[in-house]
Order: sequence, then structure tokens, then C-alpha cells
Amino acid sequence: MNRRNWLKLTAGGGVGLALGQFVNMGEVQAATAKMKLVGTQEFTTACNLCSCGCGMVCSVREGKLINLEGDPDHVINQGALCSKGASLMETNISSQRLTAPRYRAPGSNTWKEISWDEAFERIANKIKMVRDSTWVATEKEGEDTYPVSRTDAIALLGGAQNTNEEAYLFNKMGRLLGTSYVEHQARL
Repeated sequence: MNRRNWLKLTAGGGVGLALGQFVNMGEVQAATAKMKLVGTQEFTTACNLCSCGCGMVCSVREGKLINLEGDPDHVINQGALCSKGASLMETNISSQRLTAPRYRAPGSNTWKEISWDEAFERIANKIKMVRDSTWVATEKEGEDTYPVSRTDAIALLGGAQNTNEEAYLFNKMGRLLGTSYVEHQARL
């Protein structure tokens, strides 16, 4: 820093401090806070980009995400967000975001948009077909036969951003499908 820049900084700081005596910053902040997101509903959520689980506050107006910021009451991030979390709003408002399921037929090089009902039906049929074709009802050990009722062809993998409740539901779904292969990425 040279002498000229130091003098500019000192003079600017002095003017700012002098003007600060005339402006009540508390009143200014209170007035602008009311105008910030008029007519929005706030929802809390967790960032899903890594295993930290930082808290976020989403402001929604008429079904559209208006603002996204760190949750100051959250124990992990206390209102701060990393660069990935701060840019998470783009995944919601991007023009490139897919809003309907797509299907690419075997051997095709193009995707076609399908309805949610058709997507759920395809997934359900595929899971049932795999489960039924690989079902093991009993297992023989020596001369004894034991009921096992399982499939080894289906596995579920949870992510570190999932809540305890979501992990519980994944586990229940795995048991209902008859698989013991329920793993979690954060355990690695």
C-alpha cells in the first residue's frame, strides 16, 4: 500500500465514521428486513451436496424459490454456506433442470419425455422382475434347510445428506424388497 492509498483509506474511513453518527444502522436494518422478502414463506432444509448437512432457509413465493441462505439457527453451519451450498439455488431455477422423467430405449440415442406414472410403472415392473427372478426362498447347509427369503440382486445405497428418518425408510424398503444389502456412503 502506498502513501496516497493510505490517505484515501483514512479519509474515507473518517467520513464513514462521521456519517455513522447521524444514521442509526439498527433502524435501517430493521426497515430493510421487513422489505426483504415480502409475501414469502420460509422453509428450512439441509444442503444435499456433501455429508456435512448444513442448514438452509428457503424463501418461497407462489411455489417458486425466491431466496436461499444459510440457517443462522442451525448447529452445524450457523448461517454460513460454502460456495457449493451458496450456489444451490441454481439447481432449482436453472433452465437446464429436468422437470419430467425421460426414457431412452435400448439401442436408441435419443431420450423421450414420459409421464411420472409411466416412470413409476417401469421402475416397479423392473424391480419386481429382478426380485422374482433372483428370489432365494431356502438355503441348504449340510443336511439342514433354512428359510432365508431374500434376493442378492438388489442393493440400496444411501447418502450422507439423508436424514435419520430417510435412512430408516431406506432400510425398511430394503427389508421389504428382501435384500440385506443396504449400505450408506458415509460409512466409507
